[in-house]
Amino acid sequence: MFEEFDTRTVRTGEASVFVRYGGEGPPLLLLHGHPRTSATWHRVAPLLVRRGFSVVCPDLRGYGRSRGPEPTPDHVPHSKRAVAEDMIEVMRALGHRRFGLVGHDRGVAVALRLVLDHPSMVTRVAFVDGLPLSEHLVRADARFATAWWHWFFFAQPEIPERVINADPDAWYRGTPEAMGQENHDEWRAATRNPDVVRAMLEDYRAGLTVDRRHEEADRARGARIDCPVLVLWSLRDDLEDLYGDPRAIWRDWADDVRGHGIDAGHHVAEEAPGPLSAALGAFFTC
Repeated sequence: MFEEFDTRTVRTGEASVFVRYGGEGPPLLLLHGHPRTSATWHRVAPLLVRRGFSVVCPDLRGYGRSRGPEPTPDHVPHSKRAVAEDMIEVMRALGHRRFGLVGHDRGVAVALRLVLDHPSMVTRVAFVDGLPLSEHLVRADARFATAWWHWFFFAQPEIPERVINADPDAWYRGTPEAMGQENHDEWRAATRNPDVVRAMLEDYRAGLTVDRRHEEADRARGARIDCPVLVLWSLRDDLEDLYGDPRAIWRDWADDVRGHGIDAGHHVAEEAPGPLSAALGAFFTC
């Protein structure tokens, strides 16, 4: 896994971020989702390197082998703004001043925050299987609450930690056959770590509070994404079922929006690395 990639830990102002990086050419920053680590990209990253990119795959703050500060009642240390600042420091440490950006699942929210807060640093951005958090929440009807109930369960104080840590292997499900043995082993070690579980829950708690406020402030001031946007979604997941064409929602945030569905379940980087890397490669070489 990740042959010919290097690893290092980058110290930011508040966190230590584990990162894998390899290849030469235009830089691409790949941001994973919940409850994965950077290893989720292990089938995609080498394909992008072969396409001529320099690929950077970090563990987000608190996930995998990255660590952040202790949680606070306002959840600000785990806000997407704080995580986006980590990513800026990672890319600067690797010598990248401008880069392409990809976010999947919870990584979508980090990517959105990064491109809005630091537009001069992002050449293009791809959002995979996600919308702005505020767009999800404003549409939080009974269907959303039934399908995505974990958002609201994770927001409860202390209870989800006790439930999940009692049997993390039962809560977080995945197989070596689907994920790849090394990816599965790394992910399983992370989900068995109570500190990682707490940080992943803080990600969701921040999403419903401070992150939502940040996005609503963006809309109030008329902020928009001024670089090209690629929207991809898994056809065997429920994003399109819940909201229709996700590109239509993203057009409220950006002018240049394109994209399509991919025949895969939610963990598209593991299930359909060829189609995903082809779509990303074509978009970021335009």
